Amino acid sequence: MRIAFLILVIIHGLIHLFGFVKAFGLSEVKQLTQHISTSFGLFWLLAFIFFVMAAIMFAFKNSHWWWFGLIAVVTSQVLIVFFWHDAKFGSIANAIILIAVIIGYGTSGFYSKYQNDVKTGLQHTAYFPNSMLTESDIQQLPEPVKKYLRYTGSLGKPKVNNFKIEFTGKIRKNEQSEWMPFTSEQYDFMEIPTRLFFMKAVMKGLPVAGYHCFKNGVALMDIRLFSIFNVQYQDGAEMDLSETVTFFNDMCCMAPPTLIDKRIKWLAVEGNKVKASFTNNNITVSAWLYFNDEGELINFISDDRYSADAGKQLPWATPLKDYQEINGYKLMGNAEVIYSYPDRDLCYGTFKLINIEYNCK
Repeated sequence: MRIAFLILVIIHGLIHLFGFVKAFGLSEVKQLTQHISTSFGLFWLLAFIFFVMAAIMFAFKNSHWWWFGLIAVVTSQVLIVFFWHDAKFGSIANAIILIAVIIGYGTSGFYSKYQNDVKTGLQHTAYFPNSMLTESDIQQLPEPVKKYLRYTGSLGKPKVNNFKIEFTGKIRKNEQSEWMPFTSEQYDFMEIPTRLFFMKAVMKGLPVAGYHCFKNGVALMDIRLFSIFNVQYQDGAEMDLSETVTFFNDMCCMAPPTLIDKRIKWLAVEGNKVKASFTNNNITVSAWLYFNDEGELINFISDDRYSADAGKQLPWATPLKDYQEINGYKLMGNAEVIYSYPDRDLCYGTFKLINIEYNCK
């Protein structure tokens, strides 16, 4: 769809060059029967330039491409009105591009909320001292957790105060819902526990954007069609509890060095299985962490996450697999998110790790 739209903008822009060529007598343009002055010819050239700029910015995923798109459409449509006999069918292309411009405007505004929160998070002071993670830092941890930190290559590297993750995957509400492909970007910050998750998905062929914002125990979820029209909004105590679980899950699965955090209490060890709790802003959640003999974390199961679909807390699991080396760490490559109902397990999402960066500036 992106490629088709890009081709449309480029071709539509190129067509505007005909008006410039005819106005300046550079070549015969039989398709244009009306006289075009040199002044109008310059406007045809400007429209072409604006469409090309919009196309370039769109191709490179610059969120402000819609500014040039809007100027191009307005300029083009004014010219079409003046030269209606020859150019009226250009209005169809302008209408399609205008719809994309409106979506681009909504996406840019919605995404800017996420970006502003990220900028605030990047100003947090370091929660962990700016030093390397050593064996002495992990001495109080259970043996399976120590083995996990060694396996992932966390020792001898800087302690982690924030991290950025990029995923691709698919999600759905329940078994009756269609899978929605998505891409996501998120930042987690340790000093004031913060998780900022921005997702772009496709629902029934239409673009949907979602923003999960968790700051110091307070969470919200905002899902919008075209980044403009509200599809789902959720906040409140249940959301706060659920996102605290998700933040703790991020620490365990995506940022092993953060497991030295004193807000974590290690409660029980049963072979390769460890129970732990995480407390922040008077909210305490717990989970069982399952490791294999190699030292990989292979599952995280908590009973504290709320399911809006069920209207209650359900066991929530994130099985992990396909460990890979990425930026010097061995981390999971793929994961699922699963709610366990009394009669069945529902996998409602799959995540593929694309990239992760620690201690972003």
